[in-house]
Amino acid sequence: MKILISSCLLGEDVRYDGNNSSIAFNPKFSFSSKELFMDILCDNEIYSFCPEVAGGLGIPRTPAEIINNEKPFIVKDEKGTDVTINFLLGAKKALDICKEENIKVALLKANSPSCGNIKIYDGTFSNNLIDGLGLTARLLKDNGIEVFNEEQLKELSKFIKTNK
Repeated sequence: MKILISSCLLGEDVRYDGNNSSIAFNPKFSFSSKELFMDILCDNEIYSFCPEVAGGLGIPRTPAEIINNEKPFIVKDEKGTDVTINFLLGAKKALDICKEENIKVALLKANSPSCGNIKIYDGTFSNNLIDGLGLTARLLKDNGIEVFNEEQLKELSKFIKTNK
């Protein structure tokens, strides 16, 4: 199965802070979770993608949060710069890849203003999470693509087995 995966989860240094969120090397993940992740990588066709970089933002970059999570969306960085268009462009590019390659599932970074599929930061830069979707996760879901995060590897594995 073809899977779109957040580049940072694959160990690419594309996060806002210039680091990554590698599942394979993160001590917070159990060995069995890492093994499951590696099985998913080895048994499927992987498309690495970072919507924020694809949308034109640099590495490193000032942290950004969604200020308004309904249309019209507003995403600003910690300095107050409006980066909404970058997030929207990145989301559109992710959707384009999924459509071009017939990708039906994505594994995205939890809590991200682009990729969060359950929770996102509240827009106050106070480290407070609220229920919500990042802009890429929202666009993918709205277009019928299943979205999982790194805490949902078992659910992703089950989805893959059920839909092969």
